Amino acid sequence: MKASTLRGADLRLGYRGTSVVHGASLTLRPGRVTALVGPNGSGKSTLLRAIARLHRTESGSVTIDAPDGAARPADALSAKEFAREVAMLSQSRPHPSGLSVRDIVTYGRHPYRGRFTGLSDRDREAVDTALELTGLTLMSERSADQLSGGELQRVWLGTALAQDTGVLLLDEPTNHLDLKHQIDTLDLICDLAARGTAVGVVLHDLDQAAGVADDVVLLAAGRVRAAGIPEDVLTGEHLSEVYGLQIDTLVDEDTRRVRVLPRARHRQRPRRPEPEFSTL
Repeated sequence: MKASTLRGADLRLGYRGTSVVHGASLTLRPGRVTALVGPNGSGKSTLLRAIARLHRTESGSVTIDAPDGAARPADALSAKEFAREVAMLSQSRPHPSGLSVRDIVTYGRHPYRGRFTGLSDRDREAVDTALELTGLTLMSERSADQLSGGELQRVWLGTALAQDTGVLLLDEPTNHLDLKHQIDTLDLICDLAARGTAVGVVLHDLDQAAGVADDVVLLAAGRVRAAGIPEDVLTGEHLSEVYGLQIDTLVDEDTRRVRVLPRARHRQRPRRPEPEFSTL
């Protein structure tokens, strides 16, 4: 397993001349899960895309550790070299037609293959492992046209895993998944970190973030509001300020896991009595 550290330092990012991320810094370390959280439009996905070299930086730097530990500018690597170090599961992905699940997952081996070379034994092993990890082995020969949105989400996750990188970036990986596959995906994220992968993940569900993250980066209006371990970042004060509603948090004394409790207007609504039906 590769062990790489990916850093974005003092990043300023924008669209068509308008800055949307202002001086944000982020470090993804081997063996740790870093969750990016915040309201819609806070800059989470843009920041993740920037450190994946998918969004141009106005200023700041993105670096990745070399095997000897020295930091290399990410843009000094070729596209294939960078793809051997960093994989990303984006929100927007094509809907492939006429391809099998295995065909799509095999795309993850592209950074390791020559233009006219076939699959090596190592390529096939990586694809089989990715299919197994995402629970897709039994449907590997099915056409993508037959898959649900949630199943296709898992296929693209398998493609990212097949890249076999030291850094994995995931933008809302539990979207479109039912509860079981949400939990399976979160467990897989933790398993990958335990193997030494540096994981950066955008999550909207704060309880999910608290459950999997070693570190949390809370963004608001394109700025980092707080960064650190979950119990220091996911506080009622921070979350109430950023989300614009009253939010309470509890920390389990044994597990140190944070629970997030928004105060919805109808949370304490009394239960309506059951209607009475007359019988004739």
